[in-house]
Amino acid sequence: MEWWEAFTIIMGSLFVLMFIGMPVAFSFLVVNLVGSYLFFGGLPGLSQLVIQVSESLSTFTLVPVALFLVMGEIMFHSGIGLSLLDAIDKWFGSVKGRLALMAVGGGVLFSTLTGNSMGSIALLGSSLVPEMEKRGYGKPMSLGPILGSGGLAIMIPPSGLAVLLGVVAELSIGRILIAIVLPGIIMAILYTLYILGRCALDPKVAPAFSVETVPWPEKLRIAATQILPVAFIIFMVVGVIFTGLATPSESAASGALATFLLAVFQRRMSWKVFRNAIVGSLEISVMLLLIISGALAFTQMLAFTGATEGLVNLVLSIDVRPLAVIGLMLVTVIVLGMLMSPVPIMLVTLPVFVPVVEKLGFDSIWFAVLYLIAIETGSTSPPFGAGLFVMKGVAPKGTTMNEIYRAAVPFLVCDALAILIVLFFPIIVAWPVSLM
Repeated sequence: MEWWEAFTIIMGSLFVLMFIGMPVAFSFLVVNLVGSYLFFGGLPGLSQLVIQVSESLSTFTLVPVALFLVMGEIMFHSGIGLSLLDAIDKWFGSVKGRLALMAVGGGVLFSTLTGNSMGSIALLGSSLVPEMEKRGYGKPMSLGPILGSGGLAIMIPPSGLAVLLGVVAELSIGRILIAIVLPGIIMAILYTLYILGRCALDPKVAPAFSVETVPWPEKLRIAATQILPVAFIIFMVVGVIFTGLATPSESAASGALATFLLAVFQRRMSWKVFRNAIVGSLEISVMLLLIISGALAFTQMLAFTGATEGLVNLVLSIDVRPLAVIGLMLVTVIVLGMLMSPVPIMLVTLPVFVPVVEKLGFDSIWFAVLYLIAIETGSTSPPFGAGLFVMKGVAPKGTTMNEIYRAAVPFLVCDALAILIVLFFPIIVAWPVSLM
């Protein structure tokens, strides 16, 4: 059987199963079972599949996934996240577009705590949008900043998708987590510049309102009790990797421990909070582990049938500039993001994309950062980006999908600018990694 025939059968079957509504994990399982039996020689092929799944799940590279989820669940159930938002509120004062800027600042800080873009959009949307509506903010300035900054959870450590990318693409998780920091900050700066510019040109979209003046001693007290402890957690996740004090698995453990201790210190930890956090993280972890194990076995099946090598050789034979190939990959990811959730996109495309990138001579970590920005862009892109529907669920009654689409567009333009900046200035990624 030719490689393209095997590729068509394998990928076609996977897409058909996903299209008819079968869960991602079970879609991979069915394709792997049938494919292993057909391509690996019957029953011995099924035995090999069991070995592959067992080996893929018994690796320490998956530990950060579960521990980062524990961090986020503790933050959510203990209420630390909402307290942090209140602390940010006290520091902003009466600047133009105050609540929109709060959404960006909150998005950055929540990203370092949850690593979950959908959770960040839901939290920011439910807490800030009603207040924005009450203050007369237009839809573009009440919904858009939350859609944009909520997606920063993908780009600022701890990022669950960054860890998943490292596992599936077999890249250094620690290097990816450090490499995404500057691009994530650049995206937040672009959002901030747009908000300030839009408010200056069209003040009616974010009317000014008087706020209670908070004296400096109170601001400093809030910073010391609410913001600095969170900064310590950030260091326990990102700083220990950057300084070489810990591996990604160890940093995830230290971050989870620091989050637990903070909840205890602030008297927010109870048996109910602890139980809900552990149960919630277990449910999501089991689902992710099922998907990851199926995806890794799927990747090996593509390699065994020669489909991966055939695709790589086909792409390399096309007479176009290598950078154009990278651009086409990113556009593909963004378009798929309009139709699918991020995890299936990563599991289907990475086994094909990463070998091509390496053959073209590009830095895999640099491409991983671009890929994550594209994933973030796709997740908030019309018509079916998952973030748009999360926003619809927490937006005030009467908010239409058309209003959400229009609010998202300016921030998608900011994402496109971020992609171009990283694409043409790879030093943004390479420099922090070189300092590790």
